[in-house]
Amino acid sequence: MIYNSGQDWLQADGKKVLFFGMSGLGKTHISNMLRASGDWFHYSADYRIGTRYMGEYITDNFKRRAMQDPFLAELLRSDSIYIASNLTFEDLSPLSTYLGKPGNPDLGGLSFAEYQKRQAQHHRAEVAALYDTAHFIDRAKDLYGYSNFVCDSGGSTCEVVDPFNPEDPLLAELSKNHLMVWIEGSNDHEAELVRRFKRAPKPMCYRPEFLKELWQEYLDNHKCAEEEVNPNDFMTFTYARAISQREPRYRAMADNFGIKVSHTDLGKVTTPEGLDELIAATLGNKA
Repeated sequence: MIYNSGQDWLQADGKKVLFFGMSGLGKTHISNMLRASGDWFHYSADYRIGTRYMGEYITDNFKRRAMQDPFLAELLRSDSIYIASNLTFEDLSPLSTYLGKPGNPDLGGLSFAEYQKRQAQHHRAEVAALYDTAHFIDRAKDLYGYSNFVCDSGGSTCEVVDPFNPEDPLLAELSKNHLMVWIEGSNDHEAELVRRFKRAPKPMCYRPEFLKELWQEYLDNHKCAEEEVNPNDFMTFTYARAISQREPRYRAMADNFGIKVSHTDLGKVTTPEGLDELIAATLGNKA
């Protein structure tokens, strides 16, 4: 690890940390708190994905829909209007909308093949965005004078790496440049995370084999054809299953490349100093 003791962390000239775990457990909240202190650069992997790597896909999807309206189509062809995504750190809806949901087209569903294609795009984008963190650590220092750097990773990070391989190249690169911190939830959080997801879906990237398995299971259990699948029901079903199957993957990431803190303990942190104390104590316990 980049810091091997609590003292290493506390005495570091510039602190670099990457938070990972399920969406909804506080990665963006704690990153925003650090940024608001004025001493930290906040790198959002999902924002980078949605702007640098998938921005064109997202905008083209908007344009494709607009072209179905003759009035808007004429304006687009003459370059009289401009369509763009307004994706922000807090609102990733443009990315979620593009990734879509498989199932009944009358309910807004995509074909499963199209959904798989967009998942593959997201997978490539997530890997690229995570590799970009090293560049942004240097960029934050060079351009803005920030020595402290927080990477707010997506909830899908564990899906694009092999967390059980201590030599996974992406995780090795990330751990070389950041302290990897898993925000561990509990069984009590699962129902709340599912409820939040149903209300405001987050961008989700699944391993292809996991997605195919759940798709077939859903079709078999509901005895329905692809075009009869309720897209919202399938997405909730998949997200709920992802919570439990991701836990051992996150745990392996923490065991092999970093540390873990509980969602409860992190929720009590309100200042950068409080985070310093929590991480120093956790590093001391691991040692």
